[in-house]
Order: sequence, then C-alpha cells, then structure tokens
Amino acid sequence: MNGNSVENGSKVEQVTPYGTSGTAKTEQVRQMFDAIAPAYDFMNRAMTLGIDIWWRRLAVKRLKRIRPAHILDVATGTGDFAIQLQQSLHPEHITGIDLSQGMLDEACRKVEQRGLEQVITFEQGDCMALPMADGAFDAVTVAFGVRNFEHLQQGYREMARVLRPGGMLCVLELSTPTNPLIRWFYDLYTLHIIPWIGSIKSGDKSAYRYLPTSIAAVPQGDDMLQLMRNAGLSKTAFKRLTLGTCTIYTAVK
Repeated sequence: MNGNSVENGSKVEQVTPYGTSGTAKTEQVRQMFDAIAPAYDFMNRAMTLGIDIWWRRLAVKRLKRIRPAHILDVATGTGDFAIQLQQSLHPEHITGIDLSQGMLDEACRKVEQRGLEQVITFEQGDCMALPMADGAFDAVTVAFGVRNFEHLQQGYREMARVLRPGGMLCVLELSTPTNPLIRWFYDLYTLHIIPWIGSIKSGDKSAYRYLPTSIAAVPQGDDMLQLMRNAGLSKTAFKRLTLGTCTIYTAVK
C-alpha cells in the first residue's frame, strides 16, 4: 500500500459515530445503526433523492457475467442490496451479515413480506472475523458499508478469504466530488441539511454528522483499489457515479 492509502485508511478508522473515548468503532457503529434502524430506509431515499436504488442496480450488473450461485452481502443493513441481488441475478442463496440486530430485524421483515426466506438468510456478525469457510462464495458485496469497518485492510482480507478463486468482490461506496463547484453544494447538503433532517426523523443527529465525515475520510479511487490488491485481489477497477458522489469498486480473486 502506498503512503497515501495508509494515511487515508487510518483516517477513516479513527472516525466514529459518537467519539466515545475507550469504545471501539465497531461497537459505536452497532449502537448507531440499532438506534436509526427504523428511519434508515427513509433517510437513504431522502439523502440520495432515491438515486441509491439506481446505484445498486448498476453494481448488480457488474456481477451478471460471473453468474454467482452463492453470494455474501456484508454490512447488509436492512437488506435492500440482498433483495436487489436476488431479483436481478436469481442465485441459489444469499447470506447477509451485519453488526446491527436492529437493521437485521428490518431486513428480515422485508424478506418475509416477499416470501424469500429460503433464498435470503441473515446473521449477526462482524466482518473483521467472518464466520464462513474459505472460498465459500462466488461473490461478496458491500453497499455503503466499508467506511464503517474498524480496520479496512482486515475487512478486505476477510472478504477475499471467503471468495472462491475467480469470484468477484463488488463494493458500492459513497464518495466526495472532485469538482470544486459541485463539492460546495455537496458539502452544504451533507454537512448541514442531512444532519438536520436526520435529527428530526431519527432523533440521532450524531449519526448523520458521522455520515459526511466518514465519506470524506474513506479511501477513494485507486487508494481503495490498493486495499483490494493488498488483500490478494486482482483485476481491480472503479467507476464514479452521479458527479462523483458514489463509486463502484470491483476486484477478482
């Protein structure tokens, strides 16, 4: 990893939802998502003006060529990406894993409403130590989750470990625009408007202050790809979406 990647990786690992001294980032992230779980889907739509649905569809298209039968969705949250993967790719099985039981409760409700309990299953767990066998999955996906990892490189190594040879990792993550004019409007929206809406809807203003801070701190572009390469992955690539506010990263084992 180059020096910039190390610096950026360390930077986002130090960004926490509540800034509580002595409390690990993993635990703070778990507490945050448990607290905002009932409002999470509403806030996702509001924050992205619904474009997050399109972003997920574009990410799913990256996986079509490998026809994955078994998929692991890391940081699955309320299950939106897992459901989109099932509807578009029709794999044999999708496993979703997340730190937050509150988020998983919402995910289970959605899956039950669609009658997909036999195809999509969820479990609570930490991506720092995935409870899955080596090479168990044809694809591993993460949507808007890697910036919440306590240790990015360790998380990437674990995801690479559970991929079969030839399997694909697909990461969808929010990013910061590079155009100065667009960045000005972006900062106004993410640093002021989103926390205000979040505090009204979820009652947790800290969670929605953490969002733009963690996006600004997470490795982006080739720095993110370097983390993938360090984990033993190859054929790394990224594509920026919607004026640079979101990026799809892919790699192959």
